[in-house]
Amino acid sequence: MPDATTSDRDRLFAEASAELGFAPDGEIKIGGRYTSLVRDGRTIYLSGQIPRIGDRVVVTGCVGADVTLADAQRAAQVCTLRALALLQRELGSLASLKAVLRLTVYVHCSADFTQHSEVADGASDLLWRVLGPAGVHTRTSVGVCQLPKNAAVELDLIALAATDPES
Repeated sequence: MPDATTSDRDRLFAEASAELGFAPDGEIKIGGRYTSLVRDGRTIYLSGQIPRIGDRVVVTGCVGADVTLADAQRAAQVCTLRALALLQRELGSLASLKAVLRLTVYVHCSADFTQHSEVADGASDLLWRVLGPAGVHTRTSVGVCQLPKNAAVELDLIALAATDPES
């Protein structure tokens, strides 16, 4: 697959969003007294994103019990689209993103499930597709016994903007 050039990122994001039924300009709800994004200079920290489209969590349940690997990967992709939408809103365009530094993927899974990395590949592959080399990141994938709203997957990430808004 060819690298995403900086100018292609917003278009590629829109295409990926359309494929998964996600509206990039839709409301991104949070579930408490926190913010979805904090920026410190060029560094941007995103709160956990679950696979919610509108008011609906699109993949719920326990991976390895009642959720397939393919559905869990799709959940990771929807979480990633939500994260990219937040970054796009903050930066004005994904062209202003220098890099995704770190990705953490939480998988609500059965005790015997061992394909956490394969679930996280759903997110990593989408970041590469949309951002090209800027989407390459460090990553941790973790199995957990439950997630908010019974979501199958949740992820958070740290990104680096191309410029500091204070400069």
